[in-house]
Amino acid sequence: MIIDTHCHLDDIKYDSDLSQVISNARKNEIKGFLIPGADGDDLEKIVSVSEKYDDVFFAIGVHPYHKDTFDKKRLMKFAKHKKCIAVGECGLDYYRLPNDENAKIKEKEEQKEIFIEQINIAIELKKPLILHIRDANEDSFNILKKYSSKLTSGAILHCYNASPLLLELAKIGNFYFGIGGVLTFKNAKNLVSILPKIPTDRLLIETDSPYLTPHPYRGERNEPLYTTLVAKKMSEILQIEESEIKKIVLDNTKRLFKVFNN
Repeated sequence: MIIDTHCHLDDIKYDSDLSQVISNARKNEIKGFLIPGADGDDLEKIVSVSEKYDDVFFAIGVHPYHKDTFDKKRLMKFAKHKKCIAVGECGLDYYRLPNDENAKIKEKEEQKEIFIEQINIAIELKKPLILHIRDANEDSFNILKKYSSKLTSGAILHCYNASPLLLELAKIGNFYFGIGGVLTFKNAKNLVSILPKIPTDRLLIETDSPYLTPHPYRGERNEPLYTTLVAKKMSEILQIEESEIKKIVLDNTKRLFKVFNN
C-alpha cells in the first residue's frame, strides 16, 4: 500500500475525470491522498474534493508564489476541518526573483515572513509541516534549524532537491524527505546519489500531480497511480525489495500522519 503524500487533486486538469484517477490509483494499492494548500483562494475547492472521497485529506498553506493570498485567520478556519491533517506547502522559492536588487531583497524578506508565520501555525496546531524549497537552501536551512526543536509533529521536504545541507536536518529534527517522479529522470544524478544517504525511516513517496510526471510518461499529466513507478525506482537504487520499500514508506507515512493508521 502507498499513500501519495503530495498531489494537487484540486487542479483543473482533473476536473473532468478525478473519480477515475482516484479509482485507478486505488486499484493499484494507493490507499490515501494528501492535497497540499498552495493558493489561499483555492481552499474551498480543496475541502470539497476531500469531502467527496474518504481517503483524501488536505493541508492548509500558501506557496511562496501565492504569498499575497496568505490570511492566517482564514487558514485557521479551514484548519478546524476534520480532513485537515497538515500545514503547507510553504517555504522559500528564489527561482524567479526580480532583477532589481532592492526588489529582490524585498521579495526574499516577504517570503521569509510568510514562511515563518506558517511554521508557527504548524507548531500551534501540532500538525506536520509541508515544505517547498527551491533555490533557497541556505536561508531555508537556517530558518528550519532555528525552529526544528518546536516542529515536534514533523516536517516534509516536499520534492527533496538533493541538497546535502538540507539532508542535515534529519540529524537535528523530525524531518522527512518526499521523493517523487524526479527520481526517474535521466538528469536526476544528484538525487540518485544522495538517496542512499537519507535514513530509510524518513522516506516518503509523492507525485506532485499533475506535475513532475515520472519516466516513461514525462510530458503527460501526472497522477497518484505513478507513485508505483517511484517505489520501483527507489527499490532499484537502494537494492531493497519493492514490497519492503512500500512497507517502509507506509510505516513512515503512518507515523507522521496518524489518520492513515485507521
